[in-house]
Amino acid sequence: MMSNLIDKTIDSNAGLEAVILRVPIGLILAAHGGQKLFAWFGGYGLDGTGQWMASVGLNPGFTMALLAGGAEFFGGVALILGLLTRPAALVNAITMLVALLWVHWGHGFFLDTHGIEYALALLSATAALVFIGGGRYSLDALIKAKLSEAKDE
Repeated sequence: MMSNLIDKTIDSNAGLEAVILRVPIGLILAAHGGQKLFAWFGGYGLDGTGQWMASVGLNPGFTMALLAGGAEFFGGVALILGLLTRPAALVNAITMLVALLWVHWGHGFFLDTHGIEYALALLSATAALVFIGGGRYSLDALIKAKLSEAKDE
């Protein structure tokens, strides 16, 4: 049963299209997560991000910053590598849904007014990756091949 779950998690028939989607989305997410966790790229780090999250009602702020930053940073790196692509994409899709509904909703559509545009684009891309998977050019595919070899021995 466990091997069936692992197979379903890492199996993907996608090709280059998965890489074309995974890598830039992973870079964007990892960079945003780095801002939240480590104050990289002009970010505010956990304390500053946590204070901001608490100010918009996402409490406890520090914990929410840690969860969002962790999902974005580590999930983004996982997407770049194609490692556990579906779970990483799912966690980030949920994170983007919360951002869209809690933070950006009510600010219009476009990015210049902090509207839903950007969060919606990231939500769409990560949701697509939940269904597409890592594809043939991913660590998921390498792991699946190694598991198949081990079963055959």
